[in-house]
Amino acid sequence: MGKLYAVGFGPGGYEHMTAKAIDVIKNADIITGYTTYVEMLRKFFPEKEYVATPMTKEMDRCRMAVDLAAEGKTVAMVSSGDSGIYGMAGILLEIANEKKADVEIETVPGVTAASAAASILGAPLMHDFTIISLSDLMTPYSLIMKRVDCAGQGDFIVCLYNPKSKKRADYVEKAAEILMKYRDGKTPVGVVRHAGREEESSYITTLDAVKDAPIDMFSIVIVGNSNTYVRDGKMITPRGYEDKYGFANVE
Repeated sequence: MGKLYAVGFGPGGYEHMTAKAIDVIKNADIITGYTTYVEMLRKFFPEKEYVATPMTKEMDRCRMAVDLAAEGKTVAMVSSGDSGIYGMAGILLEIANEKKADVEIETVPGVTAASAAASILGAPLMHDFTIISLSDLMTPYSLIMKRVDCAGQGDFIVCLYNPKSKKRADYVEKAAEILMKYRDGKTPVGVVRHAGREEESSYITTLDAVKDAPIDMFSIVIVGNSNTYVRDGKMITPRGYEDKYGFANVE
């Protein structure tokens, strides 16, 4: 029996891949994934056999991977970030069940975009947070904004994935308007583009100004909670240590 791995390889750089992800990729007979992700990995593992499919072909890609594993091959289905967070692990398991395939599937976690972006901005995720994708390809717009509203009510730090596209040009603005019902317009907002990749860039703005920020599908937007602040260019969300223990004895 073959083996099928759902591998999260992190933001894209070799240094952010886990040892397990590297080991699985090196020992796989075939690596399959979205074309862009395959090209990212090809420069690190040029000797491997790759099978790529374009965007929107996720189900075809998964069926092919399941079939190859059923033939006795070791297959690595790769996703950027973490394969279990908006990645391919779920659909692989669903399709394997649908096909009643006798295939062992293992999920290999990776550094997700939220933690990659947060490390660049400072320490914005030090308290309870939520990740919300603004893509309405699979989720209705009304439900997305309901989730944003609930996050605002709960004073969660909010990480926005897939924040903007040509068809969804104002979704970030709409989300910001909802969050400003519950927190100040000067709440810090961090934007990281191409987190962990060569093209990486980042900046910090505010909730009431984020509508004018240059944001695209390669960006991650992190909206602070009511206690988040910026100091020395770093976005910080207090965990509560100062209130509980004080910093008077810290040298």
